[in-house]
Amino acid sequence: MSIPAQLQPGLKLPVIAAPMFLVSGPELVIACCQQGIIGTFPALNQRSTEGVAEWLVGIRQSLSALNKPAAAFGVNLIVHKTNPRLEADLAVCIEQRVPLIITSLGLVSSLIERVHAYGGLVFHDVTTLRHAEKAAAAGVDGLILVCSGAGGHAGLLNPFAFTAAVRRFFKGTVVLAGCINTGHEIAAAQLLGADFAYMGTRFIATQESRASDEYKQMILCAGPGDVTYTPAVSGVPGNFLSESLLHAGIDPAQPNTRTSIGAELAQLVTKQESTKAWRDVWSAGQGVGGIGDIPTVDELVTRLCAECEKLGRPE
Repeated sequence: MSIPAQLQPGLKLPVIAAPMFLVSGPELVIACCQQGIIGTFPALNQRSTEGVAEWLVGIRQSLSALNKPAAAFGVNLIVHKTNPRLEADLAVCIEQRVPLIITSLGLVSSLIERVHAYGGLVFHDVTTLRHAEKAAAAGVDGLILVCSGAGGHAGLLNPFAFTAAVRRFFKGTVVLAGCINTGHEIAAAQLLGADFAYMGTRFIATQESRASDEYKQMILCAGPGDVTYTPAVSGVPGNFLSESLLHAGIDPAQPNTRTSIGAELAQLVTKQESTKAWRDVWSAGQGVGGIGDIPTVDELVTRLCAECEKLGRPE
């Protein structure tokens, strides 16, 4: 198992708070890093590249003002050919020397080389073994295994099978995603062979999250059966709260309706505020049944640490 040296300072728990569209802002990132876990946000949560730069400067200033080491932070870049902001957003991340770049929906070797040139790391989202093999061959530092039941764009592989298969050929950092809410589940991810737990849905239901109160309350009221796996939202299969799909006019009973990822991504880049998908349709993983409150990040991480310490974290 391998946690890169760049990510070890200030790290209290082997947790990455996943970058969530319209949910993860600088408030959530700063709170996570202050408490010793890695905070991240999608570049497209800002309407412009200039806004991304402002967020990065603000995050660095806030973390530098602490009287203790903070955990590292990261930015998620959508590496799809229809993302016209990729080059500009990447240039800002390079200028700001972002410690961790998380890539999704595409793989570009030159991006990896440019991030490595300043000492940064690249972790790549994968949902299939084929994608994992391609990313490993391209030279990524870490693989984020988005398993069955994870929120947002997710795969269908069991975490036991996926982790074991990846560990056969990949010696880098493995991050496990899917239904992780507690310290016990963080420890379980490590026992499976992962280095980090990737937690998304649990951090939607926190005080610092930018999710609406209605979104957070829907998570509290939902169980695994209230999540629908469908490509209808963005063109890529993912898990969403069924009630929010209904409110948006999408029938959860016919989840295989497909939209165009290119058209949807263009909307996200150019007019986020009027985009129906992701604003009115709310992502969540099947682990919603284990979420019963809306704590601050401080309270949540304190709880996770206590659960890990009680159980005993594997080395």
